[in-house]
Amino acid sequence: MDVALTNSIVNTATAMASAQSADAVNIAVLKKALDIQASSAATMLDAVAQTMPQPALATSGTLGTNVNTFA
Repeated sequence: MDVALTNSIVNTATAMASAQSADAVNIAVLKKALDIQASSAATMLDAVAQTMPQPALATSGTLGTNVNTFA
């Protein structure tokens, strides 16, 4: 077996192991970023729901009490 070939195999295996650990770190960072983004979006939606009360629905009269639908 050639020494250069052995070194090449070792270098390739080392690079692949390093790439796998780098991928795992990148995925962990991505998951954390998505969790933070989801938390921020939930906070913003809660803030909008609190500042904008829902208007009362019409219960009498001709405007807003009937829905016409056509299929």
